[in-house]
Amino acid sequence: MKNYEIAEDDGKIVGYCLGFDHYTFYANGRVSWVEEIMVEESYRNKGIGAKLMNSVEEWSETRESKLVALATRRAVPFYKALDYVESASYFRKLL
Repeated sequence: MKNYEIAEDDGKIVGYCLGFDHYTFYANGRVSWVEEIMVEESYRNKGIGAKLMNSVEEWSETRESKLVALATRRAVPFYKALDYVESASYFRKLL
């Protein structure tokens, strides 16, 4: 199932967050994954990203997810401030 949240300022979209959930063996249940999150640069550091992440976390709890995860190479201090911990390396293969 997917979930998305949009942040607006006077009708203008200034940020969004897109998440999914699915079952996994390693977590012995459902996990949620933040696929994309973006806040327009001029709106950053105003709590919008934290509100978007909080929305995904609340949605994940209603889905009984065991955890919320995401892959990023940017904004590490932001995620650490939200109590996320570094857990794994990210690998990809372009097709």
